[in-house]
Amino acid sequence: MISDIVIVGAGPTGLFGAFYAGFRGMSVKIVDSLSVLGGQLATLYPEKFIYDVPAFPKVRAKDLVANLVTQAMQYKPALSLGERVQRLDYDPEQRLYSLHTDRQSHITRTILIASGIGSFQPKRLALENAGQFERSGVYYTVGDVEDFRNKRLLIVGGGDSAVDWANALCDVAQSITLIHRRDTFRAHEKSVEKLMCSSVRVLTFHELKAIEGNDRVERAVIYDNRSQAEQTLEVDAILVNIGFESTAGPLAHWELKLRGAAIEVDATMCSNRPGIYAAGDSAWYPAKIKLIATAFGEACNAINHAKHFIDPKARVFPGHSTDVIKG
Repeated sequence: MISDIVIVGAGPTGLFGAFYAGFRGMSVKIVDSLSVLGGQLATLYPEKFIYDVPAFPKVRAKDLVANLVTQAMQYKPALSLGERVQRLDYDPEQRLYSLHTDRQSHITRTILIASGIGSFQPKRLALENAGQFERSGVYYTVGDVEDFRNKRLLIVGGGDSAVDWANALCDVAQSITLIHRRDTFRAHEKSVEKLMCSSVRVLTFHELKAIEGNDRVERAVIYDNRSQAEQTLEVDAILVNIGFESTAGPLAHWELKLRGAAIEVDATMCSNRPGIYAAGDSAWYPAKIKLIATAFGEACNAINHAKHFIDPKARVFPGHSTDVIKG
């Protein structure tokens, strides 16, 4: 079966893109390497609150995913989950793409790449014994906030994830210490303000030197990177939020113009290959702002132009949804 569009990635961008493509009368297939819908929101931080989605003062990631799935499933897109995208072929006579995964091939007229930052994984601690504690006190993601109930928690990092989790776990953990190697944070200003007014002990210019314990984490040795002075903290858990490592993966071999792991797109969200679009963290253009709210608009932009690419008689702008419903 030939799809009008195959969406690579089942995160928030891909899910909203699937809804909007269905809304425009396109046949849709979603392909994702994960076995569940929701992308990073579902797998890395389902319990995390998100504050910058319109109409939600705050919303848990897993609840946002649930709503996006409900919205996307209205038009019954085909789902191909647990499939890793590998090769891409193009038939110029038929104007069709063949997207090959580790399981099967998908034939489509257009493609929307919404796979986020590509192949990614959390950056691991460089400490020699960190690996032995990964299942006994060292965490890189939060799957269940109850894992930290009444724990003495050390958080390592200074970005949005570290700051947001420090704020979110204040009423869960027994105590929280956050260390950051600099005195400036890469997080939203209001989140940092909230952190500084909370019960969290914040130590800037501090880094983690060693983890101690027998069967599980019992102590953490930290040090001031200016004076090299050390101190030992009694802790039960260490949450490490020092970023992610990503690669373009198979996309690097698809003859797409890349900027790092992202695809360079034009104003229509189209790549250098006609019919292949990108949105969300997968897309790069000048002055790009990486927000979920921005990604939703990018998905709409891509879908509307993909619709016109397939059927030049179709309008790029179909009118407002209220007009469509009234009609």
